[in-house]
Amino acid sequence: MAFETLLIKVKTAISSSFDVVRPSAPKPKLLKKTNNVGVLAFEIAGLMSKLLHLWQALSDKNMVRLRNESISLEGVQKIVSDDEAFLLGLACAELAENLRLVAKSVSRITKKCDDPNLQRFEPLFDEFANWGPDPHGWVLSLKEMEARMKKMDRYVTVTATLYREMDELSVMESGLSKSLKCKEKESTICDLQQKLFWQRQEVKYLKERSLWNRSFDAVASMLARSTFTVLARIKHVFGIGQFPLSLTRSLSASAAVHPLMKSSKLEEKSKDLGDGFFETNSKLLNPPATTLSAAALALHYANLIIVIEKMIKSPQLVGVDARDDLYAMLPCSIRSLLRARLKGSAGISASDPVLAGEWREALGRILAWLSPLAHNMIKWQSERSFEQQNLVPKTNVLLLQTLFFANKEKTEAAIAELLVGLNYIWRFEREMTAKALFESANFNGILNVKKSS
Repeated sequence: MAFETLLIKVKTAISSSFDVVRPSAPKPKLLKKTNNVGVLAFEIAGLMSKLLHLWQALSDKNMVRLRNESISLEGVQKIVSDDEAFLLGLACAELAENLRLVAKSVSRITKKCDDPNLQRFEPLFDEFANWGPDPHGWVLSLKEMEARMKKMDRYVTVTATLYREMDELSVMESGLSKSLKCKEKESTICDLQQKLFWQRQEVKYLKERSLWNRSFDAVASMLARSTFTVLARIKHVFGIGQFPLSLTRSLSASAAVHPLMKSSKLEEKSKDLGDGFFETNSKLLNPPATTLSAAALALHYANLIIVIEKMIKSPQLVGVDARDDLYAMLPCSIRSLLRARLKGSAGISASDPVLAGEWREALGRILAWLSPLAHNMIKWQSERSFEQQNLVPKTNVLLLQTLFFANKEKTEAAIAELLVGLNYIWRFEREMTAKALFESANFNGILNVKKSS
């Protein structure tokens, strides 16, 4: 009976165990697809760098330098313009155009966002530029913007490091592949595999810290708010348009304390928004027909002036071939000016040291104001070429400080004067050298006669 009782208990336990409804195994959760920027991190880092550069160019210090130094350069006053309002307008227009190009790229990023407000960045930015509304409060205060700039600067630095390390990783992977194909020593391959492992860990770590693993919404928010704030800064600094009191307070108060920037022409330009803020500024950057850039000669003349400058500094080192090469660089207009200036002086001896000294002083005075514009032209052009490779300008050279808007006739007259002076001191140096060689030959001849006698 005891055994039967035990069997009944076991049967009851087994049957009850089948009666229990066991929950089914949980289904694996579908991972939400991450909307990270990934490889676009490098393009975004370039945009952040440009915004950083624009913000720095609009600092109080640089605005004071613009008014007190840049537009007061002697070369600018002589061959570009002496109209302060016009020059300030050019500076404002160039900064606005640079921001417009950045905003155009930002709008492509914002279209990939989930936030509908960020997706509408482009029309919102245009409305803000033309009429001033900021419905989402994207304009940051000065303190907030400075903090945002520091954060973006860190992102740019880490993302740039990531780019270098990923490039190094690619080189290492290629090296390991070649080693395996060449069947090198096992120890060499193991060493390469170990280095490759740590390089992958470094890249993984940098991806976590850089823009690579940030979402489009987070990154686009930084870009959008910074772009709005830079535009507000441009308008505030140059006294363009009317802003709500809250917006004015959000920016640096000292930036607007530049009375010369409140000129009537800038005010007129700010009110003329029929074509839109950016369209109006773009038109201002179209060079007049009288300028070097309209004739596509700004960069060529910059190089020409720099060559002349080097020759003037060391005329004794200039050979006949170099002189011919320089002449070949001259356009017909300058050749005509030069022929007229040199007419009648070809047969005159260039042996007057006083006149040579006067020419050197005159050439020094011309180069003192013309050379900076030529060098600035080269800098400006080279920096814009580098920007195509996602690099950023390292100087605050503006177009008004270059030969871009320089008057063609005045510039050519200055270059012709340099060439006339260079011609004289070149001939003077050659005559002095020939005279020294002749006297040396005579002296040696006398010595030889005395020795033979």
